[in-house]
Amino acid sequence: MECRHLSDLTLNQAIDNIYASINNDNEELDIHIAALKAAMAREGVKQAVFDPAKLVQPNRQGRKIMQSYFRKKGVTVGFSA
Repeated sequence: MECRHLSDLTLNQAIDNIYASINNDNEELDIHIAALKAAMAREGVKQAVFDPAKLVQPNRQGRKIMQSYFRKKGVTVGFSA
Protein backbone atom coordinates (compact mmCIF):
# COMPACT_ATOMS: atom_id res chain seq x y z
CA MET A 1 0.00 0.00 0.00
CA GLU A 2 1.29 3.43 -0.93
CA CYS A 3 1.87 5.88 1.91
CA ARG A 4 0.81 9.42 1.07
CA HIS A 5 2.41 12.32 2.84
CA LEU A 6 0.03 14.75 4.47
CA SER A 7 1.35 17.43 2.13
CA ASP A 8 0.13 15.39 -0.87
CA LEU A 9 -3.51 15.13 0.20
CA THR A 10 -6.36 16.51 -1.85
CA LEU A 11 -8.70 19.00 -0.24
CA ASN A 12 -11.40 16.34 0.21
CA GLN A 13 -8.94 13.90 1.79
CA ALA A 14 -7.73 16.59 4.19
CA ILE A 15 -11.33 17.43 5.17
CA ASP A 16 -12.11 13.73 5.71
CA ASN A 17 -9.06 13.51 7.99
CA ILE A 18 -10.39 16.49 9.98
CA TYR A 19 -13.74 14.71 10.46
CA ALA A 20 -11.93 11.57 11.63
CA SER A 21 -9.77 13.57 14.02
CA ILE A 22 -12.73 15.46 15.49
CA ASN A 23 -14.60 12.20 16.00
CA ASN A 24 -11.51 10.70 17.64
CA ASP A 25 -11.26 13.27 20.45
CA ASN A 26 -9.30 15.74 18.25
CA GLU A 27 -6.36 13.35 17.85
CA GLU A 28 -3.61 15.01 15.78
CA LEU A 29 -6.03 17.80 14.84
CA ASP A 30 -3.29 20.42 14.43
CA ILE A 31 -1.41 18.16 12.00
CA HIS A 32 -4.57 17.66 9.95
CA ILE A 33 -5.32 21.39 9.99
CA ALA A 34 -1.81 22.06 8.61
CA ALA A 35 -2.40 19.48 5.86
CA LEU A 36 -5.77 21.09 5.09
CA LYS A 37 -4.16 24.51 4.88
CA ALA A 38 -1.54 23.16 2.44
CA ALA A 39 -4.22 21.47 0.30
CA MET A 40 -6.24 24.68 0.22
CA ALA A 41 -3.19 26.64 -0.94
CA ARG A 42 -2.39 24.09 -3.69
CA GLU A 43 -5.97 24.07 -4.95
CA GLY A 44 -6.49 27.83 -4.63
CA VAL A 45 -9.36 27.48 -2.15
CA LYS A 46 -10.01 30.31 0.31
CA GLN A 47 -12.45 28.50 2.62
CA ALA A 48 -12.82 24.90 3.80
CA VAL A 49 -16.48 23.84 3.82
CA PHE A 50 -17.63 21.27 6.37
CA ASP A 51 -20.90 19.40 6.75
CA PRO A 52 -22.24 20.21 10.25
CA ALA A 53 -23.98 16.81 10.39
CA LYS A 54 -20.55 15.13 10.46
CA LEU A 55 -19.37 17.12 13.49
CA VAL A 56 -19.48 15.98 17.10
CA GLN A 57 -21.10 19.31 18.06
CA PRO A 58 -23.16 20.33 15.03
CA ASN A 59 -24.95 23.13 16.88
CA ARG A 60 -24.15 26.83 16.46
CA GLN A 61 -21.84 26.94 19.47
CA GLY A 62 -19.83 23.95 18.22
CA ARG A 63 -19.50 25.50 14.76
CA LYS A 64 -18.35 28.83 16.23
CA ILE A 65 -15.73 27.10 18.39
CA MET A 66 -14.47 25.21 15.34
CA GLN A 67 -14.33 28.39 13.23
CA SER A 68 -12.43 30.24 15.94
CA TYR A 69 -9.88 27.47 16.46
CA PHE A 70 -9.24 26.98 12.75
CA ARG A 71 -8.98 30.76 12.21
CA LYS A 72 -6.15 30.84 14.79
CA LYS A 73 -4.41 28.23 12.63
CA GLY A 74 -4.91 30.33 9.48
CA VAL A 75 -7.84 28.41 7.96
CA THR A 76 -11.23 29.96 7.15
CA VAL A 77 -14.10 27.54 7.79
CA GLY A 78 -17.61 27.54 6.37
CA PHE A 79 -20.48 25.11 6.68
CA SER A 80 -22.75 23.57 4.08
CA ALA A 81 -26.47 24.11 4.40
